[in-house]
Formats: sequence, structure tokens, C-alpha cells
Amino acid sequence: MTDMRVALVSGANRGIGLEISRQLARLGQMVALGARDTAKGEKAADELRTEGLEVPVIALDVADPASCAKAVSDVAAMFGRLDVLVNNAGVFLDTTETGQQRALSVSPNTVEQTFRINTLGPLCLIQAAVPLMKQQGYGRIVNVSSGMGQLSEMGGGHAGYRLSKSALNALTRVMAAELASQPIKVNAMCPGWVRTSMGGPGANRSVEQGAETAVWLATLEEDGPSGGFFRDMKPIAW
Repeated sequence: MTDMRVALVSGANRGIGLEISRQLARLGQMVALGARDTAKGEKAADELRTEGLEVPVIALDVADPASCAKAVSDVAAMFGRLDVLVNNAGVFLDTTETGQQRALSVSPNTVEQTFRINTLGPLCLIQAAVPLMKQQGYGRIVNVSSGMGQLSEMGGGHAGYRLSKSALNALTRVMAAELASQPIKVNAMCPGWVRTSMGGPGANRSVEQGAETAVWLATLEEDGPSGGFFRDMKPIAW
């Protein structure tokens, strides 16, 4: 690699997104830390700076298409390129104090809000990023999905989240097909059940483990896969 790769990671001020940023920066990439709350983003960036990793913060609200476009534009203005996009930002809204929201009772508004962030946000970022990737003849797009979006193992409950991640998986396949003639790879990954604010303290995986496959996909060689779904760097069923 003769040029430093530039990556944009959404939802990167905490959890898996922050760890993905850390691991990519350790590999020598220039990582733009995308955060809706830039104050929290700067706090996360300060944490990385204590490790000798310089990570600029980019304002990014994935629920706002204009913010998505501006974030990519800001990265391009700052570095002149964008090589890697990791769509990590996500929400898990359809839970209640009494249990999980089922499809028969979940509010359509909850589903809509979940789709806006978990599915449409990645779509808007990909649409903004791909023209830059085409110009430079290189791109790696990673969609952080979930096993809860697998049709092959679909269950009940958490309807909004499941639907949004199934749609994100479909977006992965559609984009990979449309970009098949380009040197741009598009893949989805499941981090597993990770100890984050979303996963909770009882989860069985560390953030380091949760980030590993995303980092692998973000740094694929030319002969690497596209249009796949992975966990622990191995294909899993859609």
C-alpha cells in the first residue's frame, strides 16, 4: 500500500465503532471518527490520542441525509480521498421495560426510526462515498449488521431491529452486485453479542472481538470477497 488509506467510521464515539477506529488506526489508516455528538466524539478521540493515534472527529448524524453527504464531503476536503466506509452507527429501539417488542405490537414509528438510522443511514453514506471510491479505483464498505437479521435463523421479538438489519443485509447484496465491475467491495458482518451499552454487561464477547471482522473486511486484499455476510472472519448464512 503506497498511499495511506482514509476511513470513515460512523457511530465511532463508543463501543464497537470506537474499537474499529482504534484497530484501523493502529494498522496505519487515517480514521475519521464520525459522531452525532461531536463533544462525545472529541472525548473518544482524546482517548485514542493517549495511545498515539491521531483521529479527527467528523460531525455525522446518519438519520439526516444532508449530514451524511456533508460528512463524506468533509472527509474528502480534509484528506482528498475516502477509501473505507464502516457503517457502524445503529440503534435498538424496540425494547420496553416489560420485554421485547413483537411484530404484532411494535409501533410503526419505532420501526421507521430504526430504519432511518440502521438502514437508510448506510444507504446515504454509501451513495455519497462511492463516487470518491470510483475516482481513486479502490473502496471497502463494511455494514455492521447482526445475526438477528438473518432470515435463515429469524425469530420473533425485537421486530424493528430485525427488520432493519435484514434490510441492511439486502442493501449489502444489492450494492455489491451493482459495484461488481468496480474495485469496491461491499460486505456485511455480525459482531456477535458484545459488551457495549447496547449489548449490556452480560454479553459474551469483548469489543475487541466484536470489531475484528469489520477491520478484516475494511482491509481486504484485491482477491477478497464481496457481497458476503461474515462473523469471526467466516461466511454465515443470510
